[in-house]
Amino acid sequence: MTAQETVERAAIALKVFPLPSAVLFPHTVIPLHIFEPRYRALVKDALATDRVLALGQLEPGWEGNYEGRPPLQSLMCAGVIVWDEQVEDGRYNILLQGVSRVRMVEELTPGTLYRQVRAQVLVDPHYTGPEEEQLRQAVFELAGRVPPSFAESLLPVAARAGGGMLADVVASALVPEPGRRQELLGELDVRRRLEEVLGDVSDLLGQLQPMRPSGPLN
Repeated sequence: MTAQETVERAAIALKVFPLPSAVLFPHTVIPLHIFEPRYRALVKDALATDRVLALGQLEPGWEGNYEGRPPLQSLMCAGVIVWDEQVEDGRYNILLQGVSRVRMVEELTPGTLYRQVRAQVLVDPHYTGPEEEQLRQAVFELAGRVPPSFAESLLPVAARAGGGMLADVVASALVPEPGRRQELLGELDVRRRLEEVLGDVSDLLGQLQPMRPSGPLN
């Protein structure tokens, strides 16, 4: 069974980890340290079953009510735990691989410490267009203005990816602010998403100077 099929099966009762400080994109990996009791229970149950959970955002105004069940934003990213480590006190370190955007249809009646929703799985349509090459070229230009270690990790992925995947992997690597990341996660029009991420990369290019050569000049 593919990761996509696993997420589709899990969507009828999808485990949700609301994390205002982080937004996951499909095709990318995020490390998480799980320490709250309700989310330790979530990860324990996920590891015992399909290893699927969704990373979600809360609607504005959640501050002061995080311990409760403040409203969830409907667009999330569902992923599969690809690595896990249990540490002291029942806490976990995990790597979560983003698989697909999902839209919450309804939150299920509480039956666990953590929250679960019924969700619709959203798959990007195939798309090819000039925006792909424009974004790819912007990433290549950016590679000349950032440390080589960072560029080397992004360039091979950007060279291979296309369509919605290209927008997602570039956004994941270069857009740090959770609110903006959530906006891009919620952009379902692939062409528009590519344009939006290109705008973010162009803004970043405008802030960076070309790196000077570090070796001797001939």
